[in-house]
Amino acid sequence: MIARRARIAVCFFFALLGIVSGVWAARIPTIKQSLHLSDGRLSLALLAVAVGLVTGMQFAGRLTDRTGSARVLVPAGAACGLALIPAGFAPDLAFLIVTLFAWGLLNASLDVSMNTHAVEVERVYGRPLMSSFHGMYSAGGLLGAAAGALTAWLEVSPGITFALVTVPLAALAVLARSALLPSVPARREEHRARRVRWHGRVVFMGAMAFAGLLGEGSAGDWSAVYLHEDLGAATGLAALAFAAVSVAMTAGRFAGDRLALRFGPVALVRWSGLLAAAGLGLALLAAEPVWAIAGFGLFGLGLATMVPQVFSAAGNHDRSRAGEAIAQVATLGYAGLMLGPVIIGGAAELVGLPPALGIPVALCLFMSASAVSLRPRAPAA
Repeated sequence: MIARRARIAVCFFFALLGIVSGVWAARIPTIKQSLHLSDGRLSLALLAVAVGLVTGMQFAGRLTDRTGSARVLVPAGAACGLALIPAGFAPDLAFLIVTLFAWGLLNASLDVSMNTHAVEVERVYGRPLMSSFHGMYSAGGLLGAAAGALTAWLEVSPGITFALVTVPLAALAVLARSALLPSVPARREEHRARRVRWHGRVVFMGAMAFAGLLGEGSAGDWSAVYLHEDLGAATGLAALAFAAVSVAMTAGRFAGDRLALRFGPVALVRWSGLLAAAGLGLALLAAEPVWAIAGFGLFGLGLATMVPQVFSAAGNHDRSRAGEAIAQVATLGYAGLMLGPVIIGGAAELVGLPPALGIPVALCLFMSASAVSLRPRAPAA
């Protein structure tokens, strides 16, 4: 009963982060218009989120390990939503940058602590759960985007929208505290003695997360552009490419735990990488938009389970520093998510968009070939 309540609570926190991220993404155009921001000035605000994330990752892991994940998770979850409200009322770019930097800091703390607690719940259950937790994030993102789109259609201001969405979520985050597993901080002496700043195996897992999240980022920014400009699809039809990726990823993540239990994380990531590479390859070779959309769907299905397995393996690498390991993997992974669209765009300038999208294909093959690194370490004799 205790484990089940904790599992439901962790699902909620993953959904919370997805909802908040989704509603923010949906209201960016309105904020851009209300502040009269050019694309370049808007990119400065978006960069503030990335800088906040990277900065927050530097201390979120250590804080989580030293105090226990539950003690970080609840305040981070409540504050992460509420911190978005000022951004909706920003009077100018400078204020927006400061608030988004703070939101990025809290986003990092929530991300690390909820993934660490998810690993702890997995251990209690004794079977894979991480993929479904990340599925809740994906589902939350779709729900948040829908809420943002609805309020935009109703002409509700971004600030009011963020308040309507995040205040109830913050209250539920506080109420969820009693359902979480007890916090078990790492012993200070053991943590200091065993702490390794950047362990080679964890860094390699971070490289895998970079590869997987680069694929997610590139699909979000370039799939519709590819269908519209290279295959001549109408904008409405082209938008279905990213929708196919999103829906397939969400469905794949909810199926991922059963697949990981049956086949193991190594085989799952190996075959998922091949599926993702084949799907995106199909999209790039297709002459008709409908086949490209199907290919992007397979790409999303393959991507769905890979990064959650990397996070789970990182959290189990060394239990005394699970938070730090997850923070390190997340830092490199989110670098891929943020840099991916830029890398693809730069390559497209040189060789064209279809060849540039071959980069995620190669990275999916890299993840497939590297899957063996996710095999659990043998216990010390």
